[in-house]
Amino acid sequence: MPLIVSGLAAMAQDKWDLRRCVEYAIANNITVKQNELQTRFSELTYKESRLAQLPSLNLQASTGYRFGRSENPTTGVLEDNNFLSAGFSLQSGVTLFNWFTQKNTIEANRLTIEADKALVRKVQDDIALTVAVAYLQVLLTREQANLAKIQIATTIELLANTRKKVDAGILPELNAAELEAQLSRDSSNLISAEATHQQFILQLKAALNLDAGAPFDVDTPPVDKIPLDNLADLQPEAVFALALANLPLTKVIDYRLQSARKSVEAAKGFLYPRFSAFGGMGSNYVNIKLPQYQVGAPKATGAFVTVGSNTYDVFAPSFVQVGEKAVPFGRQINNNFSQNIGIALSIPVFNGGSARSNWERSKLIVKQWELNKEQDNQTLKQDIYKAYNDATAALQKFYADKKSVETSAKSNEFAQKRYDLNLLSTYDLLSSQNNYLRAKIQALYSQYDYVFKMKLLEYYKGQGIKL
Repeated sequence: MPLIVSGLAAMAQDKWDLRRCVEYAIANNITVKQNELQTRFSELTYKESRLAQLPSLNLQASTGYRFGRSENPTTGVLEDNNFLSAGFSLQSGVTLFNWFTQKNTIEANRLTIEADKALVRKVQDDIALTVAVAYLQVLLTREQANLAKIQIATTIELLANTRKKVDAGILPELNAAELEAQLSRDSSNLISAEATHQQFILQLKAALNLDAGAPFDVDTPPVDKIPLDNLADLQPEAVFALALANLPLTKVIDYRLQSARKSVEAAKGFLYPRFSAFGGMGSNYVNIKLPQYQVGAPKATGAFVTVGSNTYDVFAPSFVQVGEKAVPFGRQINNNFSQNIGIALSIPVFNGGSARSNWERSKLIVKQWELNKEQDNQTLKQDIYKAYNDATAALQKFYADKKSVETSAKSNEFAQKRYDLNLLSTYDLLSSQNNYLRAKIQALYSQYDYVFKMKLLEYYKGQGIKL
C-alpha cells in the first residue's frame, strides 16, 4: 500500500510543460492515428500500382472424376468411361504499351501518399495549437486564482488592522463590517477562479486524451518566459509566403492537385489502343487403362488378286487383345505438354462512353482542386492579416493595461496611506483596491491574449509552434 500511495503522489507531483503536453497529445491523438492509417492504405495502393508493371504469372491445377460419356482431355474423343483426370497450366501476360497509363497512375498514387503525409502533419500542427491554447488558458486561470488569493490575504490583513482600530474606538464598527463583506466577496471570487481553473484543466486533459481522473498538473513558467517570435519579423506578406511554402494545409492541396492532373493523363490512356504479350504452357493426365494387342494369325478376306497368270488370296493381319495397361503419369504429362505465345492488341471501339466519361470527370476534379487552392489561398491570406492585426492590437492593449496597473498601484498606495490616517472611508479604500485588482486582471488577460495571437501567427508560418 505505501508503494502505491507514493507512486500516485509522484505522478501528481510530476508537472507537465508545454512541450510534453504537445508531444503526448500528438502521440496519442486518435485523429492522428486515423490519418496515419489512411497513409498506409495509400502506400499499399502505390505498391500495388508499381507491381502491376511486372508480368503476371498464374499457375492453375485441377482434378476431377468423370462419369458416363465425356471428352477425354488427353485425346479429345468422346468416350463412355469413368476416369480420373488432372490438368495443369501456367499462364503469363504483360502490358507492352498503354500510352503511359500505368506510369501516370503510379505517379498519382505517389502524390496521394505525400498528400496524406502532409495531412497528418496538418492534424499534428492543429493539435499543437489546440494544446498550446488550452495550456495557456490553464496558466491564465491559475494566475487569476493566485490574484484572488493575494486579494484575500490583503483584505484579511486590512481587516485585522481595522479591527484593532475599531476596538480602540478610532474607527466605527461599519468599517470592519464593510471589510468583512469584502472578504466574503473575495472568497467567492477565489472559489469561482479555482473552479474555472479546474474546468480548463479538464479541457486540457481532453485535448491530451488523458483520463479525466488521472493525476495531472502543469508547470507554470512566467508568461513573459514563453518563447515568442518578434512581431516585427511576422509581417503578413512574409508570413503568407512562408505559409505557402511550409504550411501542411497548402501542401495537402498542392499534392492533391498534382495527383489529380496525373490521373487525367492516366484516364486519357484508356482512350487509345493497348499492346500486350501473353504466353503459357500446360498438360493433362487421365488414369484410363489402354488395351494391349498382339499380332495373331492372318485371316483370309475372301478377296484375291491376279498377278500375271497367277491368282492369290488376300489375307489381313489380325490383332488379339492380351490385356490393359495404364500410361504412366510422367509420360502422359510429357506427351500432352503444350505451349503458346503471342501478342495482343486491344482497341477501344465502343464501351458505353465510360472511358471518355472518366477522362472528362478527372478533368473536372482537377478544376475543383484548382478552385479549392485559389479559395484557400485567399482565405489564408485574410486570416494571416487578421491574426497580425489582432496581435498588434493585443500588444498595444497590453502596454496600455500595464500602464493602467502602474497608475492604479500608485492610486491604491495613496488611498491606503490616507486610510491609515483616517482621511479616507473604508468604502473608498475598497473601491481603490478593487480598481487595482481589476487593472491587474485586465493586464493579465491582455498579456495572455497577446501570447495567444502570437502563437497563431507562429502556426501560420508552418514551421511549428515554439515550445
